[in-house]
Amino acid sequence: MKIIDIQNQIIDEFEIMDDWMERYEYMISLGKSLPIMDNDFKNDSNLIKGCQSRVWLHAELKNDNIFFHADSDAIITKGIISILIRIYSGQPPKEILDSSFDFIDKIGLKEHLSQTRANGLSSMIKQIKMYALAFETKLN
Repeated sequence: MKIIDIQNQIIDEFEIMDDWMERYEYMISLGKSLPIMDNDFKNDSNLIKGCQSRVWLHAELKNDNIFFHADSDAIITKGIISILIRIYSGQPPKEILDSSFDFIDKIGLKEHLSQTRANGLSSMIKQIKMYALAFETKLN
């Protein structure tokens, strides 16, 4: 499935919910459903800088697509990274680099996060793009 299609699914899911408490609960449930990350990947090189909580993001290239694995020690943050993984895992590096991240504004996520969590979200996005750039360079 294309990145834009997954983003649109998420926008639709968030629009169905009436208020932000319901949306936070949904993000928490998404975080709980995130596959368990191998402890070998929970190291300093996979730790995202700029997040208030600890967030690990590991990426690997398989068949020209990037697959992400992530975890966090904070439940809301784990939900946020699970949304990003749902969108970008299994996608080609170039499509990740060419994609828009405006779905975040469309679901109202950034405006409903504390400043430190919003900074963490930006750091997560930056790290995803950095992995995509590194793998795109490797492929070409």
